[in-house]
Amino acid sequence: MTDTADTGLRTTGPEAPETVTTPGAEAEKPRSLGADARRQLAKNPLFWISATLITLFVLMAVWPSLFTNTDPTEAILQESRQLPNADAWFGRDIQGYDVYARTIYGARASILVGVFTTTFTVLVGGAIGVIAAYSGGWVDSLVSRVTDIFFAIPFILGAILFMSALSGSLTSYFGVIFKVVLALTIFGWPSLARLMRSSVFQVLPNDYVQAARALGASPWRIVRSHIIPNAMGPMIVVATINLGAYIAAEATLSFLGIGLQPPVISWGVMINDAIVGLRTTPHMLLFPSAFLSLTVLAFIMLGDAVRDAYDPKTR
Repeated sequence: MTDTADTGLRTTGPEAPETVTTPGAEAEKPRSLGADARRQLAKNPLFWISATLITLFVLMAVWPSLFTNTDPTEAILQESRQLPNADAWFGRDIQGYDVYARTIYGARASILVGVFTTTFTVLVGGAIGVIAAYSGGWVDSLVSRVTDIFFAIPFILGAILFMSALSGSLTSYFGVIFKVVLALTIFGWPSLARLMRSSVFQVLPNDYVQAARALGASPWRIVRSHIIPNAMGPMIVVATINLGAYIAAEATLSFLGIGLQPPVISWGVMINDAIVGLRTTPHMLLFPSAFLSLTVLAFIMLGDAVRDAYDPKTR
């Protein structure tokens, strides 16, 4: 029997040498882009801070009674303009409404507008971007010119004109929300369509797409199985950031008096109501503005964290 210590091999007679495996010698198993992104997100403190804030605001929107038992529509006129105290934590507005209760219940309308607008802009913009890039030719040229037309219209100005044209119609709770969502979607999809078009152009030359074409796969199968899954990364990042921007846009429209209207409760409506008492009762403006800012900031931080996780060049 011969031991070969210096080579790390052990031989026994005429048998072939056996490799001695040392700890840590095994190569790490390769991970997919999604798995690597999730691992990076788990180590990013900004992701956990933003996710915690978003979870809190979503709970406020879905289950407001978990945070307050006060009726947000109950007005006590003799206690109007009351400063924050033990009975009304955020004070009362000029009509005697509890500002804390209305701030909690205002999360629902604001977040609904942000979620629905983001969903519709992703669906519309993503579909149009895929069709334009995959079809090419005159279809791509037509879509590009249409998006240029929409880009020439200022976002908020276009939404103001659209909301003014629909004033007086759809006055129910969800009707008013639908009008705001529709206005923001009409002027928000072109940016996502252009982004998706650019992403699809980067995916089309890849070998797996060409192989699927050579094997006779249908265009729908190629788009559904190969193009969309590999082109959605930038869309997810931008859509996450846009969600906070759409919440801010709803507050802007409501502040101008053409977005959500009473009796709908939203942070934008509360900010609009607070202007009349800005000097004497600043708490009416402070608390809904703070919740609005924190919500927008949380979604922006989440978008930044997702972008860093999905972009290997940032690491």
